Amino acid sequence: MADSRFDSLFDLRGRAALVSGAASGLGRAMSLAFAEAGADLALADIDAAGLEDSAGRIRALGRRAFPVACDVSDPAQIRAMFSVLDRELGRIDVLANVAGEGVLGKPEEIPLEAVERTWRNLVLGRFCMCQEAGRRMLEAGRGSIINIGSIASVTALGRGHVAYSMAMGAVVQMTRELSTEWSGRGVRVNAILPAQVVNRGLEARMAADPGLRDRFLSAIPRGRLGQPDDVRGLALLLASDASAWITGAVIPMDGGNLATNAGGTIGGGP
Repeated sequence: MADSRFDSLFDLRGRAALVSGAASGLGRAMSLAFAEAGADLALADIDAAGLEDSAGRIRALGRRAFPVACDVSDPAQIRAMFSVLDRELGRIDVLANVAGEGVLGKPEEIPLEAVERTWRNLVLGRFCMCQEAGRRMLEAGRGSIINIGSIASVTALGRGHVAYSMAMGAVVQMTRELSTEWSGRGVRVNAILPAQVVNRGLEARMAADPGLRDRFLSAIPRGRLGQPDDVRGLALLLASDASAWITGAVIPMDGGNLATNAGGTIGGGP
């Protein structure tokens, strides 16, 4: 990386990051962006093969990478992973909370067990990650936490998203509360809210419902679905000193979806 003042704002050399969901999609894209800016990384996912692939790509950039198989719905596994991070990297400067799936189901039909599983994946896991990282960052007096939420965090989508939307709404409030508690002690906490970003799960849903892609696109002024690499610049901004006075922010990454129709269209939009 060049030594200009502009580039130095985004320089992560000498810093360590932990990214969950790093085997693919947004997590992999964020991991590679951090590595290209100079960070060493711990990588978490339940997809061991995908983790190794991501780690190999990071090592090819000349950075250290430590993949750890971890189910983020299990606090014991999260705490064990942080022990690996302490041993291998000795610090954490950036946490990216990406992993965690929701369960779709009509409000009148969805089993409570599915609601609880969604909550454990998206809320309890993210909070435990923030808590473990936050303790270490507070001791160091600096750090940046990036929570991946969803446009469902702030607007109702319908189409069976009730458990997912409730959980992601909690992620937004968790982000605001942690920022309020911690930013005065050097730890910034922000959230990114994607709309439809193409991944294996979304591709499967669109394949099963041939009209779904067009319904999504009808409410995205940018004219295309999101791609994982769309998160790279925003993630690097929030991880780096370029965003030193940005904390508690909830930032859409949605191709203009929220601006045009508050997240959905009547009768089955995105």
